[in-house]
Amino acid sequence: QVQLVESGGGSVQAGGSLRLSCAASGHTSTSYRLAWFRQAPGQAREGVAAAYTSARTTFYAASVKGRFTISQDNAKNTTYLHMSSLTPEDTAMYYCAAAPYPYSGSWSNPDGYNAWGQGTQVTVSS
Repeated sequence: QVQLVESGGGSVQAGGSLRLSCAASGHTSTSYRLAWFRQAPGQAREGVAAAYTSARTTFYAASVKGRFTISQDNAKNTTYLHMSSLTPEDTAMYYCAAAPYPYSGSWSNPDGYNAWGQGTQVTVSS
């Protein structure tokens, strides 16, 4: 199983940008679907973006498409989430998650992931 550690969260004003990082260790030679989720207080965990380590395929939630970009540096076993044009509605704890091949279910269903990071807080002020 892969281990994940997020970093890069913080506080930013509306309209600003942040880049989150998710460093993977352990069984990184396996093909994975890596995803970013977020969870605001009192709300369900929401899929934000996902990508496959073995293919240039990405997925985005409608709420972030055009503003967020997921990318990977396979040499560093690190997945990034570039966030721009941030709004207060983007305020949440952000988690990265990994699902090993064969993948099950929709990329945005958290039940399909068996490894999670500890989360990094993103706070956007108006």
